[in-house]
Amino acid sequence: MAHTTSRRAVIFHGYKATPEDHWFGWLADRFDSAGIPTLIPALPDPASPDRDRWTAQVAATLGTPGPDTIVVAHSLGSLAVLRHLATLVGPWRMGALVLVAGFVDPLPALPDLDGFVAGGVTLSGMADRVGSISVLRSDDDPIVPLAHTDRLARLLETTVQIVPGAGHFLAGDGVTCLPPAFDAVTRGDPGR
Repeated sequence: MAHTTSRRAVIFHGYKATPEDHWFGWLADRFDSAGIPTLIPALPDPASPDRDRWTAQVAATLGTPGPDTIVVAHSLGSLAVLRHLATLVGPWRMGALVLVAGFVDPLPALPDLDGFVAGGVTLSGMADRVGSISVLRSDDDPIVPLAHTDRLARLLETTVQIVPGAGHFLAGDGVTCLPPAFDAVTRGDPGR
């Protein structure tokens, strides 16, 4: 096991998911093995998410991040994380943010989430407060339109990394590990 650093990671799941689903546990194990303690909180009522409750849970878990904080979020969890970060006042800085199949616009495939998504989130200045921002998407996501994730990346002043054939990054799409998410955080890390 690598030496433990002062860094910590938090992985936030998305709609209809739990901390045990998809690639979340695999990524947590990889971070833990790299000496980065990792938490995967359960967001409330994932099959019927409430934006205020999810944002409150993200706030309770994450608080004000520091330069050693790493956040990875999937799909709807990305929007909840971004909403929390947008509410922070005063100086703050986060080490790394990895958004997987993220979006801030309504999804034609999931109109039930329109109430959660409504109003989007203000992202101006966010890129200045995060050391490294990575946005991952597939080339064949059936849930989040590719243009939605591309737009999110532009708003965050970064480029999209495409993971071919990953669908919506679900276990049902065959995605039970996600090396690009780990690499986005540990690239160039001497403690790796």
